[in-house]
Amino acid sequence: MATVQTMKATVRPKGGKGAARAARYSGQVPGVVYGDNKPPMMVLLDHDELRKRIYAGRFLTTLYELEVDGAKHRVIPRDFQLDAIKDLPMHVDFLRVAEGASIRVNIPVHVLNAEQSPGVKRGGAVNIVTHTVLVSCPADAIPNSIDVDIAGVDINHSKHLSDVQLPPNVKVIAHGDITLVTVVPPSGYAEEQRQAAEAAAAAAAAAAAPAAAAPAAGAAAPAAGAAAPAAGAAAPAAGGAAPAKK
Repeated sequence: MATVQTMKATVRPKGGKGAARAARYSGQVPGVVYGDNKPPMMVLLDHDELRKRIYAGRFLTTLYELEVDGAKHRVIPRDFQLDAIKDLPMHVDFLRVAEGASIRVNIPVHVLNAEQSPGVKRGGAVNIVTHTVLVSCPADAIPNSIDVDIAGVDINHSKHLSDVQLPPNVKVIAHGDITLVTVVPPSGYAEEQRQAAEAAAAAAAAAAAPAAAAPAAGAAAPAAGAAAPAAGAAAPAAGGAAPAKK
């Protein structure tokens, strides 16, 4: 569950692109605090500290006690902007969170026991279909992650949202049973399966052929024996012609 961390900021005296550019040049990152039926407040944060917190992970699911010039604000980061080239923080937005409030937040999906998956042992790869799930939960009880155990998942099988036990008071904001994780086959797996199926079919056909041919061969014997009386019947006819010649 989420824990409240502390972070410091100062009030930003001026708005606009020029003031924001000057703040970044001095090693600070502009931001804004909004929500809770209060007017927005422009702030400045230390660049190095903010960058460390962003890249530590779970930044957007962590509650902060933001101290701004001595006043404390209970907030959660809602969005941040990174430089397109250097990946350095350029701007950050914070939402004020009242005591006991519930909020909507995207929770990351975390895969457990991949090494125990029979599909992975056979060369399959873990494919996280849904990376985050939007949920509604108390602000002071935000889950760190939605854990998906794939210990028994084979190739071409999946884990869905209905297979996961969510913490109490966490409600998913989605319709239907979302596919979270699947184990995909390795390269060439489909061709191997096709060849194996063809080999099995050929072996079954070869085993059935002798059994089908045996009754037909036995039935031919009476037909050959039945021709003998016909040949013998011709002898009296030839013998009967002799008296007529005398």
